[in-house]
Amino acid sequence: MPTMTGWWSRRSVAGKVELYTRWTFHLMAPVELIALGGLPLNRGEDSELGTAGVIGLLLWIVIHCGLCVTLASRAFDHTSGTRPRPVRLAVVLAAATATADFAIVGLWTGGALPDASVNAGVIVVTSIFTAGALVLCLDRVREMAGAVLATAVAAALPVAVFGHGLAVAAVTLAGVLIGGGGYAAACGFSSWLLGVVQELERSRDLKARLAVAEERLRFGRDLHDVMGRNLSVIALKSELAVQLARRGRPESVDQMVEVQRIAQESQREVREVVRGYREADLRVELEGARGVLDAAGIDCAVDAPSLDLPDPVQSALGWVVRETTTNVLRHGDARRCAITLRRTPDAVLLTVENDGAAVRDGAAAPGRTGSGLTGLRERLGAVGGTLEAGFADPQSFRVTARVPLAVPESAGTRQEKETVA
Repeated sequence: MPTMTGWWSRRSVAGKVELYTRWTFHLMAPVELIALGGLPLNRGEDSELGTAGVIGLLLWIVIHCGLCVTLASRAFDHTSGTRPRPVRLAVVLAAATATADFAIVGLWTGGALPDASVNAGVIVVTSIFTAGALVLCLDRVREMAGAVLATAVAAALPVAVFGHGLAVAAVTLAGVLIGGGGYAAACGFSSWLLGVVQELERSRDLKARLAVAEERLRFGRDLHDVMGRNLSVIALKSELAVQLARRGRPESVDQMVEVQRIAQESQREVREVVRGYREADLRVELEGARGVLDAAGIDCAVDAPSLDLPDPVQSALGWVVRETTTNVLRHGDARRCAITLRRTPDAVLLTVENDGAAVRDGAAAPGRTGSGLTGLRERLGAVGGTLEAGFADPQSFRVTARVPLAVPESAGTRQEKETVA
C-alpha cells in the first residue's frame, strides 16, 4: 500500500495542491467535449445538420478543448515559476474563439448550420471555457473581469451583426457573463490558492535556511570574539619578547611564558565555544521542536517530564529531537507528531512518531541508509545508546532512541576529542 500511494505521499503540500489543481482543470476538457459533442450528434437528424456541419462543429470543439487544456497547463507553469506567462497562446485561444463564433453565426445565417439551439450552445459553452482559461493567465481581478466581459461581447456581437435580433444577442451575452463569470471565479481562485501555497512552501524552506545561517553567524561571531582579542595580545607580546631578546633582556622569557599561557587559554575558550555549538540541550530542543512544528501547522504533543540526566545523555537526545524534527518538516505530509520521553531504571527512552509518513527517509526504505539517521546512530553509539527507525504502520513513522544512564567512560573522552578536533 505505501508503494502504491508513494507517488502522492512523497509530494510536498504544495506539490499535492498543484497536482490536484492541474488535473481538475485537465478534466475540464472531457467535460466540455461530452457537453458539446452531443449537441450536433444527437440533434443532427432533427435539425437537418449535414455531415460536413457535424464534422466541422466536432472538429472545432476538439481543437478548442486542446487549446484550453494547453493554456491551463502553461498558466499553472507560470504560477509555479517554471515558465513565462503564456501570452501568445492566450491570444491564439481568444482569436480562435472569436473567429469561430463569427464563422458559426455566418454559417447559421447562410443556412449551412440551421439549428439555432446547437449553434448557440456551442458558442456560449466554448466562450465560457475560453474565459476561464484566459483568467488563469491573469493576476489582477480587474483584468479577469475584463477578460470575461470581452469574451461575452465577442460571443454576442456576431449574433447581433448578422441580424438574429438583439434579444438573442442579449441572451448570449447574459449566458456567457453568468456562466463565464462563475467559471472564471473558480479558475482565478484556484490559481491564487496555488500561488499562496507555493509561497508558503518557499517561506518555510527559507525559514529553515535562515535558521542555519543565523546559527553559523552566531558561531562565527563568538569565535571571532575569542580569537581576535587573544591573537592580538599574542602578537603584541611576541613582538615585545623579540625586542627584549635582541637586547639580551631576561624579561623576554617571561613574555614568552605569558604568550604560552594566553595560547592555552585561547585553546580552552575555543573548545568551550565549539562544545556549546555541537552540544544540544534536550529541554531547549523539545521546546524548539514544539514551536517549529506548530508554526508549520503540525500538531505537536510533547510528553517529557523534567529529568535530571547526565550532560552527554541530554546532548545525544537533544540531537535526536533536532534531527527528527527536521525529518518531519522535510519528508512526508505530517499533521500530527508525538514526542515522548520516559526513564527506566537503567536507561532513557525517547520516541518521536508522526503520521503522513513517506518512503523518503533512508531508514524506511530497505537497502538505503539516511545520512541524518546514520549521524544520530553514531552520536548515540558514543554514549552507548541505540536508535531504531521504521514504520509503525503504513502511514506512521517512529524513531526510538535508547540511551543508558550509565554513560561509558570512553564516551566523555570521545566527545572531548571530537570537540577539540
